[in-house]
Amino acid sequence: MKLLTTLAAGAAVAACSFTAYSAEKATVKLNLDKVNPEVTIPAEIYGQFAEHLGTCIYGGLWVGEDSAIPNTNGYRNDVLQALKDLKVPVMRWPGGCFADEYHWVDGIGPKENRPVMINNNWGGTVEDNSFGTHEFFNLCELIGCEPYLSGNVGSGTVEELAKWVEYITAENGPMAEKRKANGREKPWKLKYLGVGNESWGCGGNFTPEDYASEYRRYQTYCRNIGDNKLYKIASGASDYDYAWTNTLMKKAGRMMNGLSLHYYTVKGWTGSKGSALNFDNDDYYWTLAKCLEIEPVIMKHDSIMNVYDPKKKVALLVDEWGTWWDEEPGTIPGHLYQQNTMRDAMVAALSLDVFNRHTDRVKMANIAQIANVLQSMVLTKDDKMVLTPTYYVFKMYAPHQNATFVPLEIETTVRELPGKQLGNRPLPTVSATASEKDGFLNITLTNVDLKEKAEITIPLEKIGKNAVTGEILTSAKPNDHNDFDTPDKVKTVPFKDFKVTKEGLKVTLPPMSIAALNVKI
Repeated sequence: MKLLTTLAAGAAVAACSFTAYSAEKATVKLNLDKVNPEVTIPAEIYGQFAEHLGTCIYGGLWVGEDSAIPNTNGYRNDVLQALKDLKVPVMRWPGGCFADEYHWVDGIGPKENRPVMINNNWGGTVEDNSFGTHEFFNLCELIGCEPYLSGNVGSGTVEELAKWVEYITAENGPMAEKRKANGREKPWKLKYLGVGNESWGCGGNFTPEDYASEYRRYQTYCRNIGDNKLYKIASGASDYDYAWTNTLMKKAGRMMNGLSLHYYTVKGWTGSKGSALNFDNDDYYWTLAKCLEIEPVIMKHDSIMNVYDPKKKVALLVDEWGTWWDEEPGTIPGHLYQQNTMRDAMVAALSLDVFNRHTDRVKMANIAQIANVLQSMVLTKDDKMVLTPTYYVFKMYAPHQNATFVPLEIETTVRELPGKQLGNRPLPTVSATASEKDGFLNITLTNVDLKEKAEITIPLEKIGKNAVTGEILTSAKPNDHNDFDTPDKVKTVPFKDFKVTKEGLKVTLPPMSIAALNVKI
């Protein structure tokens, strides 16, 4: 089946005609005449998430000042550099489920005086609180990203969260004096404040009505101090829970800047979630179709929000997303350490394409998580670090950050795979995003087919023969991955399998590949 999909900011329209090809021939039409310079792809779409879970923080980001692992003020140097290269725009912390058991006063002051706690959500691990408010905000300054704080609603108090905001952002007053006594004279900037996390579950098991009331109360006392302006985010729904969104928007929508949404590509929450490494071709295609189901989910939540907020003043923030597989054999239960393969890289590319075309409502997304947990950017072990295939996707897509969105149309073959919640799931063979910035077109292309190459035509006029450069991520098998013995098995390499013709740009993508093209215009 051929599918013509119009991909524009906030819209997806499909019209079908039946044609079969043995090898994929696709067209990606850039609608340059419909570009709106005011419609950009927010950098925050490429956000990250760091929770006190497994070795995400301890060993992943933080080793302490006295570690033999090369570090800068306790942050491991290799990971610092990797995150700087990634141009991370925003980082969410300290959770996740951990956020609603975290009391910020335990993570300030001399480290030897900080109380120890048990991380009851994630493996019963001892948490020594050596990574707290100062360590997080200083890390954000080091890599140049916005901090996104998840506040404790489940086991905390309004006063506790209000004082945390004051501690971080006030120039003067009792909380500012406490911060100064702990070594930070000037306040930090805090833009993004999450009022609770997964409040329907681990964040308190609230009903939507009860949480809406709690949100209204908490946000009242989390105040803008001085010139610091808070962007207040309510704890939103899990994937298909549209009733939660309806209640929150009805009862508290006018008091929020954003509403979160969590969506994981997971086979189910009971029993085995499947192996990150051992899967067949059917599992591969099922996974990609499942990840794309976030698009109709976003559209349904958006339609509900439109009833109460037709001008789209309240953003939808997908602040947890990614693949969730069984923990790797031999690792600590509850630490959610999983390998990261080409299949995960394909999920990342397809998901980012969805977010990029719905930025009229979706203003941020935070993949779970940044290090050693779920679909991570980096894996660490002692003094070693490897970059994952997903890391390379984020780096390839970085030019889209804050670039002008270019609407496009794709004509490509589509598979139909069975689904439960929303009926059959369509899986287009070719996916793409295009943007423009500083006189260049940034075009990212994905071919999901495991056997056939994709011959893609991009109609463009007046392209110079030396005006195009590219890089590609691909591998021989979908479960190929990087580990500490073979850290460079899957990585980007220069891409040259394209040519400029009178019909435009002709691109040939190998099976299971993601390419990024930079075109001078």
